[in-house]
Amino acid sequence: MTHPALEPEIRPATPADEADISLVTATAFGDEAEARLVRELRSCGVLVLERVAVDRDGRLVGHIAFSRVTGAGAGHRLSITCLAPVSVSPDRQRGGVGSALIRAGLEALREQGEDLVLVLGHPDYYPRFGFDAKLAQKVSGPYAGAAFQALALRDEVVAALPIEVTFATPFQVFE
Repeated sequence: MTHPALEPEIRPATPADEADISLVTATAFGDEAEARLVRELRSCGVLVLERVAVDRDGRLVGHIAFSRVTGAGAGHRLSITCLAPVSVSPDRQRGGVGSALIRAGLEALREQGEDLVLVLGHPDYYPRFGFDAKLAQKVSGPYAGAAFQALALRDEVVAALPIEVTFATPFQVFE
């Protein structure tokens, strides 16, 4: 558990944060691909939610993005998002920043009335937030396997599955 004075403030991202978001994302992943993804998602207007973690010195130490996913058939009635990416400065990783960003992001999505969140991530990490690979098997799209997980933000969403989805165009480089 981190000391409360060391826990970062989680707040909405602003245009003034964009350069720091790119830097944190690139250093967290060790290359530019995910930073470019965030910029492209932002520029094509599909980001539903962005949050940043800022330490007590005002340094941006983390970022999370959720983008719109389009459902087909019965899924067109659902508000679906994709969590990608979540980035934490290497010197702050494994200290709860990523978890705080994910929890804050999911809570904000619930408040906004979103229905379903998808993630392609580590199968041992995301289940702690309620993500489930078995639920994601009912979502047909470009991703599959244990890393593809889903979280229903409302109970009645499960009854609307199975569905087919399409991710925003910038994700095609990862398919």
